[in-house]
Amino acid sequence: MKPLIEPFLRAFDMGLLCGASLIVPARQRREWRREWQSELWHVRQSCASAHEVSWEAEQEVTAFCLGAFQDAICLRQQGGQTRMPLMAPQGSAAQCVLLLGAALAACYALALVLPGVREERSLSMGQVNPGLVMIQNAGYSDTSSPTVLPGQYRTWKSRKQHYFDGFAFYRVTQENVERGAAISVSRGMSAWGVAHASANLFSLLGLPLRFAEPDDKAGDGIPSVILSETLWTREFGASPHVAGNVVRVGSRMARIAGVAPNGFWKLPGKVDAWLLEPDSEMARRSAGYVVAHLTDAGRAEMWTQAVHITAYGPDDSEDDLVGISIEDYRPKPWTIYLFALMLALLALPAITSVSLGEYSPSPQRTSWSRRIYRWSFLCVKVALLLPIVYFASLDAGYSLTPPFANSSAYLQLVSTFALCLFGLRWVLHDQRQRCPVCLRRVEHPAQVGQASRTFLSWNGTELMCMDGHTLLHVPGMPTSWFGAQRWLYLDTSWEFLFAGPGAGVKGSVLP
Repeated sequence: MKPLIEPFLRAFDMGLLCGASLIVPARQRREWRREWQSELWHVRQSCASAHEVSWEAEQEVTAFCLGAFQDAICLRQQGGQTRMPLMAPQGSAAQCVLLLGAALAACYALALVLPGVREERSLSMGQVNPGLVMIQNAGYSDTSSPTVLPGQYRTWKSRKQHYFDGFAFYRVTQENVERGAAISVSRGMSAWGVAHASANLFSLLGLPLRFAEPDDKAGDGIPSVILSETLWTREFGASPHVAGNVVRVGSRMARIAGVAPNGFWKLPGKVDAWLLEPDSEMARRSAGYVVAHLTDAGRAEMWTQAVHITAYGPDDSEDDLVGISIEDYRPKPWTIYLFALMLALLALPAITSVSLGEYSPSPQRTSWSRRIYRWSFLCVKVALLLPIVYFASLDAGYSLTPPFANSSAYLQLVSTFALCLFGLRWVLHDQRQRCPVCLRRVEHPAQVGQASRTFLSWNGTELMCMDGHTLLHVPGMPTSWFGAQRWLYLDTSWEFLFAGPGAGVKGSVLP
């Protein structure tokens, strides 16, 4: 009579085999489970007694069942090498697209988190009144430097103008500001970039204000101060009750009159707050910036982004000035990008061939679907490369330079041109190295021929598609009869050389 424990041992062994079969790839699981079960029966017949349980025999049976796990793991590793044919081969089209997509995501993520890029993008979205120009001394090449004295501004404002109907003045200084604990996150002294501006600056620019206080306290002699949204958030915790409170700016008191949103200040100078003062209180010897609004006659004369102006100073002396349109004062990143892209496209033929190669005159041709697939892949690479260059140039141009610096535009221009030029060169080179049938990169370069026999037979490099579709012939010295690389399609007689997983000759070409 068989012991009662024997059914439990058999169930335990079958459980081990079932667990091992779960590791095997699904398409082979049933076959291997049946194979292990049949071998288990033979092991039991040779090791176990018919009437009693032998622990030595059961140990051998259990060792066999545990060995099935080693077989299953080996099968899983072998199956993982060929389970994903689109991803596993090196140099596949899917890998290329995924890498470009990852690069685009990384560049876009940096553009979202870098402070300089975020400020520049907000500036590009802000709008000011049309017909505004910034007036500066024509003798200065640096348009970001203050060049106009307050006396000149007051003289222009007091005289009747034909081309202008409004003037505003401001100058930027660093001021120590003391704020109270009741209105700030932490009581203390801090340094702000303060623009001492004429009272009509915001109305002339058309900049909106948040939490603006009614002008019923103007008779107390305390000037108004406008906070930038960045400063309001950093120093005052974005409190909506900040308007109407008094702070000490330098040596004088000022009342907070509102908050200017980010993205509207497009003029020179890094400004944290604007102190609005009467024209009579402006320092006489401190140069600043003048903003003027054009009349209809002035707009008719302003047909370029800059116009020469001759004006008269306080002593009736002639001043040689230049008026720069505020809308064009800071070129937008998108405009810089398009200009650099156009330059890169013009310079591309100078550093690489724009040809994708010749195709053999063989009667075999790829199908129309494969041709569309090949050209679509090229378009996808270009479509991913262009936004990568745009966001990468923003990251380089506006994160490595001080805020509002003129060098940001030049750095973006240079980086966009270089990235576009060499990026498009890589796109063409990569496309020339891909099989026109499967779009995998050809491999195993081999040198063929001799340079001394160039005019008798071709010499150069031969590369092979590892799926057996094509051979690529690249001439070592371009000649009149072999000037560009040439693709040679392989017929079905080559199939035996590429038999195995991943071989794809069948159905790839049409007679």
